[in-house]
Amino acid sequence: MELDPRSMTSEPASAMNSAGEEKVEVASELSSPTLQSRDSGFFERSIKTMLSIRISKRSVNKEKGKEGTGTWKGKRLSLRFSKSYEENKTTICNGMEEIGEKIEAEPIQGKPLSVMEINELIQKRQLLEAFASTKYLEDETIAERDAEKYKDNPQEFVRKSKDVDLLYNSITNAIQSIVVGTLEHPTVEDTMLTSLVTLIAREEAAHPNTGNAAGPGSDLLGTPRKWREEWREAINESARKRVLRVPMASKEEESSWLDLHLGFLQKYLSEDLLKIKLSVKKCYPEEYQVCEKYVEAFHKAIASHLQDLSQRPLEFNELYTLLNWVANTYHSELFLGHPDLKPEVKTENLSLLLTSADWDKLKNDYVASAKGKIKSYFGNILRLEVTEKWEKEVHPEVKENLYHSSLSFDIQTIIGEHMKISGAISRSLEMKMLDLCLAELHEFIPRFGEEFVAWSTAQDSPIFAPYFAAYINSFHDLASGLETVFKVNTEELQKILAALTRNFTNIFLNKLRTKVQPLLKKILTTDWILATERPDSLASAASQFSKHLQYMREPMGQELLRDVHKYVVREYIIQVIKSRRKMNRETRQQVSEKMGQEARILNNMFIDQGSDSSWLLPAIHHIANIIGENKKDKIKEYVKELCQDYPDIRKEHVLAVLALRGLGRTRRAAIFRQGYRALKTPDGGEGSTLFAEIDAPVILSCF
Repeated sequence: MELDPRSMTSEPASAMNSAGEEKVEVASELSSPTLQSRDSGFFERSIKTMLSIRISKRSVNKEKGKEGTGTWKGKRLSLRFSKSYEENKTTICNGMEEIGEKIEAEPIQGKPLSVMEINELIQKRQLLEAFASTKYLEDETIAERDAEKYKDNPQEFVRKSKDVDLLYNSITNAIQSIVVGTLEHPTVEDTMLTSLVTLIAREEAAHPNTGNAAGPGSDLLGTPRKWREEWREAINESARKRVLRVPMASKEEESSWLDLHLGFLQKYLSEDLLKIKLSVKKCYPEEYQVCEKYVEAFHKAIASHLQDLSQRPLEFNELYTLLNWVANTYHSELFLGHPDLKPEVKTENLSLLLTSADWDKLKNDYVASAKGKIKSYFGNILRLEVTEKWEKEVHPEVKENLYHSSLSFDIQTIIGEHMKISGAISRSLEMKMLDLCLAELHEFIPRFGEEFVAWSTAQDSPIFAPYFAAYINSFHDLASGLETVFKVNTEELQKILAALTRNFTNIFLNKLRTKVQPLLKKILTTDWILATERPDSLASAASQFSKHLQYMREPMGQELLRDVHKYVVREYIIQVIKSRRKMNRETRQQVSEKMGQEARILNNMFIDQGSDSSWLLPAIHHIANIIGENKKDKIKEYVKELCQDYPDIRKEHVLAVLALRGLGRTRRAAIFRQGYRALKTPDGGEGSTLFAEIDAPVILSCF
């Protein structure tokens, strides 16, 4: 490829003062990988080839240049910075309202420089001179084409057209380099940016947009180079590079890598936007909408970056960090909404940072990840109960006269915290999190119950009853809290808790039976009559369980205490009336006194513990009085009292008591008829049944 070199006796003007002071070293713009366009490599190779081929023609063209333009020796190029531009530089940096009119009024002057000389101007960032000379070469080529100078040598026309195109591409690369580098330096080069605006304006004036699309080859001559669009693309590229340059540690290096990365992103880009507002914006006319263009560019770059991050296999905390940053940090005063960036930085018209599909995927991944997290949290609650309380037999605390377990508080705290952080992102995510927590809770409660049952049945621990009461209290608080605080329909949970409560209660009663049955079976035995057993042994055994019920929340505690009270009295009576023991008068007296003593101890104990079943108190006393009484009339009175206090008593029960007294069949029948007839209106209320729950023994008698 041949280029037509032009010689100059003077050297090109020096670079701008600011650029010179900065000593920006651009050995070859065309060789810089960050600044090259797709044609720059080709252009550099073309330059080297042209130099070797055309060096012999330089002297001839040098004389031709002198004839056409006169001597240039010692003169500066007239288009480096015009006097008009220098005088109006301040105006340009403060808004440049009149730049369009001034550029149109100023003729675009150009000098016949060689391609290499123009390229040197470009490398030195003397773009106005480079553009003027390139435009001169373009106009010359167009004029020669129109004059049909290349009719016999079309290859020469193609060569010169490509020279023009390559020079314009090189200027385009320089524009991109300046814009991309604007935010790279600590200070903004005002002069460079204002000259860039002048350059773009002059190119637009020189190449009016006629609406004709540029084609290959010669059609590129005289077509708009669209440097304002290149400027916008360079801003996009600058934003993309700035975003990708933000530090990001690996997960292996730092567990909070994403949180730290977004923090750096927020800090560095806030500084960039503030720099744009204070230092860059003033160098452009209002029509450029510099702040808006940079905000849009950063927005797109961040959106693309976050989309890439969202495709990574993120863990629960990382998913939340990303969701929260997008929802609550990005537009807030911590970033784009910072007061220092207003009013230039506007976010109202920005598109979604993540597409709806990406946003929904992120939320769904978050909920899916939270499922394992919630399950783990509930599992930790169970583990701590087992290892720190059950195994160590730590007694539960008493708060407000109730056994306390942190179970309800811990569960509600987990639910509340996850709803709170999810609600900060979106209402729909908050509701999804609540549904997830409830689903995991419905699975956890039975699992917790199974563990407690397995532990309690495997050993006879003194803390079973206290924790039984504490957990019943906690279940009540849990259901109540979910209803009032979280507005949850607890119907399904109530069913689960009711089944668990029944299960716990059955274990409680079974343990009670295990403790008291051996003592009940001793009633009316010789050892019992001879008082080898302490009279309070039965009450003491029952109290190991019943005393804890006063620390159980009402009504459950009171209802269960009634059941325990009735159970002990009922089992005591069953043990007495099924006895076949023949007793003399002295033994009957001993039995009566022992029964009365134990009845008083039992009754006092249950009343002291809060039992309201006072109707049970006289049952054992009535039977004790009948057994110990010698007078027939008094026996009749005691039978009447027994039947009046317990209207559910049957004939078989009364006859069994009289048989234990040692009375014959005839006398038993007579006393029963007289005593039972006295029963007119029972005093026992609804549900106050005792003897109806006792199977009467069969009395066999030969008399």
